[in-house]
Amino acid sequence: MTEVPLFSIVIPTYNRPKSLAECLTALTQLDYPHDRLEVIVVDDGSTMSLEPVVNPFRDSLTIALITQTNQGPATARNTGASHAQGAYLAFTDDDCRPAPDWLTNFAVQFAKTPTALLGGHSLNALPSNLYSTASQTLIDYIYWYYNISSNRPTFFASNNMALPTLLFHEVGGFNTTFPLAAGEDREFCHRWLHAGYPMQYVPTARIHHAHQLSLKTYWKQHFNYGRGAYHFHCIRAQRDASPMRVEPLSFYINLLTFPFSQLLKQPPILISLLLVVSQVAGVLGFVWEHRNQLASAA
Repeated sequence: MTEVPLFSIVIPTYNRPKSLAECLTALTQLDYPHDRLEVIVVDDGSTMSLEPVVNPFRDSLTIALITQTNQGPATARNTGASHAQGAYLAFTDDDCRPAPDWLTNFAVQFAKTPTALLGGHSLNALPSNLYSTASQTLIDYIYWYYNISSNRPTFFASNNMALPTLLFHEVGGFNTTFPLAAGEDREFCHRWLHAGYPMQYVPTARIHHAHQLSLKTYWKQHFNYGRGAYHFHCIRAQRDASPMRVEPLSFYINLLTFPFSQLLKQPPILISLLLVVSQVAGVLGFVWEHRNQLASAA
């Protein structure tokens, strides 16, 4: 047995015991040596006890359950990281199912780039859900735009990233001032690069994301993303000492054509229309947050 685990897997969770159990089941199937990892589940103020969910996994995983009052996933991730014993942190969410070779592929890359922030690839676990497919298609496009088409990756989602524990603390962890669970991973990546550390995309480090969405929750998700985007742009402009800037028009044009280049179970035209809906919701969330911040400052 290794005295200090190499990887500490941090999972924030809130009121989703069934999803959490499925995530933990996936972790029991990791091909990475189980004596070289620990799992830290941070209960962000769930209304039910998660001990009955976590306890059955204690025989197969080194697992800790930490409970805090509801403060959002950014704070929950920071809480988990503060208890981590591993040299590397690996973050995922309770609605994600890491593939068996998830940690192995991160470990291979860390051997090459030990000070990098690594981001893996997310797969839609609900391909028959139109709204989940549209949401994943947007993520796929964002990864293509910021990571694959560029020689310098700039954004990884917090449900599939890994990085050295010491450097995570050095750069200050996730920013807990974001109003919602939206944008704090984008801000963290920008701060990581600003500190001079590299980012590396690892497409073989896969998770299956099972985020069940309806039209209502899809709209709410992207409205909240817009709110988080406003907060991020304000912080980035201040950090870079530059005017606030958003993506160019070409970003949005390419977004609408992107579904037609993908292998989807859903008609590409429907996905493209839902991407329009996502951007409208995002703009309204952006404007709402701007007005909210002005009102708060008055």
